Amino acid sequence: MNIAVLVSGGGTNLQALIDAQARGELAPGKIVLVISSRKDAYALQRAKNAGIKTLVLRPRDFPDAESHDHAMLDALVLHDIGLVVLAAYLSLIGKNVLQGYERRILNVHPSLIPSFSGHGFYGLRVHEAVLEYGVKVTGATVHFANEEYDKGEIVLQKAVDVLPNDTPETLQKRVMEEAEWQIYPKAVAMFCRGEL
Repeated sequence: MNIAVLVSGGGTNLQALIDAQARGELAPGKIVLVISSRKDAYALQRAKNAGIKTLVLRPRDFPDAESHDHAMLDALVLHDIGLVVLAAYLSLIGKNVLQGYERRILNVHPSLIPSFSGHGFYGLRVHEAVLEYGVKVTGATVHFANEEYDKGEIVLQKAVDVLPNDTPETLQKRVMEEAEWQIYPKAVAMFCRGEL
């Protein structure tokens, strides 16, 4: 099954998926395309280093959101994509892609949804909110993407302890290493094997 990964930034989750693929853990899935909403995203370099085709589709390069949505769908269909994986993709997914890939778009979120999720909760903002609220456990969630932020069906979750001396940065790193990078490749592989 051909996989496309959508990115906007550094691509740490993309790298975790590339590493899992190199270990044979995504089979029968294979990442064949990385699409970025920014031309300066380091994730593009990670993809090139792994020999994966890249494409830049910046929303601002299109006359409107619908044109961008059509270009995205065309690219996915052209590459015979069976699964779309969001890796810190910060642009809104258009309705044509959502409809064309219903229940075939996965996202990972750095909290235990429904806590600390929804519009505006991404990156360090999530971990800042976790620490501000004072919860003792956080984690990550893999879910199907739909038209609402972080509201799709939950696939996998993994909890991570919040430590007394945590900063948003240390907590972000631990959630990535102990949760996101563990459950995201697992969920992708489960989908590709027909288990979701």
